[in-house]
Amino acid sequence: MSLPAPARTLLGRGSRSEASRIAVILRKETVGGALLLAATVVALVWANSPFSDSYTMLTDLVVGPAVVHLDLTLGAWAADGLLAIFFFVVGLELKREFVAGDLRDPARAALPIVAAVGGMIVPAIVYVVINLGAGGEALRGWAIPTVTDIAFALAVLAVIGSHLPTALRTFLLTLAVVDDLFAITIIAVFYTSDLDLVPLIAALAPLTAFTVAVQRRMRSWWLLLPLAVSVWVLVHESGVHATVAGVVLGFAVPVVRSRSAGGPDAGPGLAEHFEHRFRPISAGIAVPVFAFFAAGVTVGGLDGLVRALTEPVAIGIVAGLVLGKAFGIFGTAYLLSRFTRADLDADLRWVDVLGVSLLAGVGFTVSLLIGDLAFDPGSPSEDQVKVGVLTGSVVAAGVAAVVLGLRNGVYRRIEEADSVDADEDGIPDAYQDRG
Repeated sequence: MSLPAPARTLLGRGSRSEASRIAVILRKETVGGALLLAATVVALVWANSPFSDSYTMLTDLVVGPAVVHLDLTLGAWAADGLLAIFFFVVGLELKREFVAGDLRDPARAALPIVAAVGGMIVPAIVYVVINLGAGGEALRGWAIPTVTDIAFALAVLAVIGSHLPTALRTFLLTLAVVDDLFAITIIAVFYTSDLDLVPLIAALAPLTAFTVAVQRRMRSWWLLLPLAVSVWVLVHESGVHATVAGVVLGFAVPVVRSRSAGGPDAGPGLAEHFEHRFRPISAGIAVPVFAFFAAGVTVGGLDGLVRALTEPVAIGIVAGLVLGKAFGIFGTAYLLSRFTRADLDADLRWVDVLGVSLLAGVGFTVSLLIGDLAFDPGSPSEDQVKVGVLTGSVVAAGVAAVVLGLRNGVYRRIEEADSVDADEDGIPDAYQDRG
C-alpha cells in the first residue's frame, strides 16, 4: 500500500538565503518608493499651482542632438532614457529569478506566474468592457491597468508599518517581476509603430560585444557604457520603445560564472554586481524623475477631478487597478490551489493573499508609461490616464492598507516566531532545514 503524496504548500517560508536577498531588495525599493511619492506630490502641486506654465515648459523643453533623432523633450528623455535604467534592473532581476531564484523551481514559480497572468488579463478585460462604447481611441489604453509598481507598493507597506511575512513579500516581489516581463512584452509587441529593421539589426553588433564583455567579467565603464548606449540609440531609432533595450541588456549579464571562467562554484556572475550598482540609481533617480515629469496633470480643482473621473478611460483604469488586479491575482491563486490541491502555509489565510492582490493594484510608473504610448500627446485621454492611474493606485493602496493593517498583529507574531534562534547559531530555527 503506497503512502499518500505529501500535500503541496503555497506561499511557504522558503530558504534563509532567499529571504535575506529579498529583504535587501525591498529595503532599497522602499526608499525609492518614498522618493517616488515625493516626486509625484511635487509634480501635482506644481502643475496645479499658479506656476503651472513653468512646469509645462520644463517638461516640453527639447534637448539633444537632432542629427540622430535624439532631440527629445525632458519628459521623453525621462520615459525613454531613465526608464531604460529601470528596465535594465528589471532584466537583471528577471534573469536572476529564473536562474537562481524562486522561478527556477517550477513548483514555486507556478503561483507567481499564474497569478501575474490573471492579474494582467482580468484588468484588461475590465477596461475593455467599460470602454467598448467609448470609441476606438479609448480601447488603445487596455494595457494601462495591467501592471504593478513594486516601489510604490512597498512605500505603502512602509507607511502602514506592516510586518508582512517574508513569504508574502517574496510573492509580491516575484509577482511584480513577472508582471514587468509581461509589461515589456506588451510594450514591444502592441506599442511599436513604424518598425525599421535596419537599426534593429544593427543593434545586434554592440549587443553582442556587450554580452561577450560581461560574460568575461569585464567591468570597465568606458567599454560597457558606450556599448549599452549604442544599443539603446539603435533600438530607439528602430521604432521599438527604447526601454526594451534595457531589459535585453539586463538579460545579457550572467548570474553565475560560466565554466570557462572558473566554474559555477567560483562565485556569482556580474548580475549581482550590476544590481547593487544600478538599483539605487533606478529606485532613487530614474523612477522618481520619470514620475515627476509624468504625473503632473492639471486637474482644475475638485470639479475638474470629478469630471475626469466620469470619463470611460479613467473609470476603466480605476476599475482595472482596484477590482481587476485584486480579482485576477486572488482568483487565479485560489483556483490554482483548488486544482492542485495545495494548501496555504499554516500561518497564512486567504485574506492575506487578498491584501497582497489589492496592493498589486498600485500600478503607477509603467502604467503612466503605457498611457503615454497609447495616446497621442495633447489627446483628451492623456490627462484622463494620469487621473485614472493616480486615483486607482491611491484607492488600491488605501484598501490594501486596511486589509493588511487588520492582520498586522498576526504578522508581528509570525515575524517574532521566525526570528527565534534557540541554539544561537546565527540561523533562525524556522530556517534550519531550508538553507
